[in-house]
Amino acid sequence: MQLRHTITTTLLGLGLIVSTASASAETIRIAIGTQDTTINCATGGLLIRELKLLEKYLPHDGKYKDAQYDIQWKNFTSGAPLTNEMVAGKLDIGSMADFPGSFNGAAFQKAGKKSIFITVLSGSTTGSTTGSTTGSGNGIVVPKASPVQSLAELKGKTISVPFASTSHGMLLRAVKDQGWDPEKDVNIITQAPEVAGSALQSNKIDAHADFVPFAELFPHRGYARKIFDGSQANTPTFHGSLVDADYAKKYPEIVEAYLRAAIEANRLITAEPEKYSELIEKVTGIEAEINYLFHGPLGLQTRDFTWKPEYRQAVKTSIDTLKAMKRTDTDLDPKTFVDDQYIRAAFKQSGLDYDAQLKNYAKSPLVAKDALTGKAITDPKRVGQIWVQGEPLVRHYASLGSALVEARKLEQSGKKLRTVYAHDRDTGLKLLAADAWYVQGKDETNAFLLKSSAEAWAKKNGGKLLDFNGAKAGAV
Repeated sequence: MQLRHTITTTLLGLGLIVSTASASAETIRIAIGTQDTTINCATGGLLIRELKLLEKYLPHDGKYKDAQYDIQWKNFTSGAPLTNEMVAGKLDIGSMADFPGSFNGAAFQKAGKKSIFITVLSGSTTGSTTGSTTGSGNGIVVPKASPVQSLAELKGKTISVPFASTSHGMLLRAVKDQGWDPEKDVNIITQAPEVAGSALQSNKIDAHADFVPFAELFPHRGYARKIFDGSQANTPTFHGSLVDADYAKKYPEIVEAYLRAAIEANRLITAEPEKYSELIEKVTGIEAEINYLFHGPLGLQTRDFTWKPEYRQAVKTSIDTLKAMKRTDTDLDPKTFVDDQYIRAAFKQSGLDYDAQLKNYAKSPLVAKDALTGKAITDPKRVGQIWVQGEPLVRHYASLGSALVEARKLEQSGKKLRTVYAHDRDTGLKLLAADAWYVQGKDETNAFLLKSSAEAWAKKNGGKLLDFNGAKAGAV
């Protein structure tokens, strides 16, 4: 009897050991949805995947000692289909903007589940250390040959936009600010970016509103002009990452590993923006010049992983707007939907100070020397930049005027310019110089996104109103 008891106990003990080993040796799926062409999501998807950064940080101790990982990547062109697959349990993590992200939370809740917004990846900022966020990144463009120079001229016109996107929210706010009825004063139709590009080229629409990077990409490709930047709506917007809450609860260390990989991707692109802008182009087809416009120093948007009050407010605003648009009737609590515990842990594990970054609103800094004088550039507000074809690095100039002179000389010598960058005199927004307006005065040249802004500056301060070719030809 005693022997039987001993054998039984031993077998039970062995059974427990086998059971424990089996649990430890489980294959854990990590299914991540990306938006490669939405380049502001690059640090949460494309770069992690292409550089195999997630593998670097996945845990292999404790309960993960014998775990096997099944990493799955799936790319989407927008947030809605990504959300569908997350709700269906086919994806664990996904990246998207504030509007589709909020719809993600509402869709999960309607299905009796929960998703959480775990980090910001990039957002719009004024660039000041004590400033607030704006809505840059979204924008409105018109066909290249259109006489329209401002949103005010689009009353009664047809404007296309991807419905339920963050740019849709921007468009509705901008229309409201004009005092217009979006149901009567403009004809808003739904159109995906890839369709809108063709529509702009064939003049089938009067204008198109879109998210990153299309309000810059279409002008860069030569068939559109940007007439409105989302920052004019003065409402913050961002892109970030979400996770199925049950997955995060079960595998918090994996979520933190993903975020550490995102932090690493951010460090790499900060150090070598041209190199990784080229990588993004190789994967997506979106020109490196546009990727650098966003991800390079003083970029159009700021890569920022902290939950600033403005980004929390953006979530609340998007939830309210989605309800007003009758896109959802779900009451989603932004206080519990946003969860910063995982990104705080990832910051700590990476040796970074989350609270210090939370207070920092500055854009990625420009630490460079003037390409002509070799002296350090000290005033980022006045810079001009040139990316010469065949050169791996962007050239920096302490003044826009000297950059324009150099651009002219380079072209006269037979060099081909990939692009020239300028900064809006009033807002500091980074611009594709070829599509900006200029005022040349006695001592300086200033760039502006809007013709009306340039005209107002010239009227107040004197100077000649010019387009890019005129400014380049007259620069001294």
